[in-house]
Amino acid sequence: MANNSIVAQDLVYSYGDLKAVDHISFEVGEGEVLGYLGPNGAGKSTTVKMLTGQIRPKEGRATLLGMDIAKETNKVQEHIGVAFETTNLYEQMTAVENLTLFARLFGVKADPMELLEKVNLQTRGKERVSNFSKGMKQRLMIARAMVNNPRILFLDEPTEGLDPVSSESIRNLILETSAKGTTVFLTTHDMYEADKISNRVAFINQGKIVALDTPSRLKRQYGQRVIKMEIEKEDGQIDIREIPLDDNGSADMVKQLLETENVVTMHTEEATLEDIFIEITGRGLV
Repeated sequence: MANNSIVAQDLVYSYGDLKAVDHISFEVGEGEVLGYLGPNGAGKSTTVKMLTGQIRPKEGRATLLGMDIAKETNKVQEHIGVAFETTNLYEQMTAVENLTLFARLFGVKADPMELLEKVNLQTRGKERVSNFSKGMKQRLMIARAMVNNPRILFLDEPTEGLDPVSSESIRNLILETSAKGTTVFLTTHDMYEADKISNRVAFINQGKIVALDTPSRLKRQYGQRVIKMEIEKEDGQIDIREIPLDDNGSADMVKQLLETENVVTMHTEEATLEDIFIEITGRGLV
């Protein structure tokens, strides 16, 4: 993308002798959704803390909207929104009161009910947050992150703990937000979610970015397409066969099985981002 909202250059951060982030560099374009994938302890949260001005890099620099986050922290923070997985709402206040308070802190005018409608909480605006479920609190956090109409939105596991309908609603909201030009930096270990809504994904493992590309290109580069066939045996048991789709002779193998076995289902299947991550790093995302 022509304009980059985030530019990270050789970022390093250590906790004592532990190097949590180890010389990482990347760019995120305006209106792009970048999925930042990695298991717990990989360096995801530390990266976000540096990008949002909560901690200063030990080495390297990060610029957001053309501004150095370490030097112009307050100015940058006026244009970003952040929703972490751990909720930090005022639970004795209502949802509307929470949003109104944060709008005042930002010095902006915002319509709390409009924000609540975006996350399907418009009927619960006058309820105390202490009565909300985990999923409702998570949706309110996202609404709060958007109170200042941010140009960059940082989301940490935004659909964690949500039911499928609410999760889909939040994914649609992310896509709508990015379509209007807002950059979304999405940290998650949910490969399905990242695959569905990210323009590109970055794999971070042990503080280093080990892959960065579109989901489709990563799958083509590292994954293998297969034909999965379920074969019913004489005793009623189901035997699953996988045939590499791109190998020479795969068509003959499929033909032979169709002619000699009782094939009950057959479909193609591609590698998931989880498969790719394991292949590159030797470990899972969870």
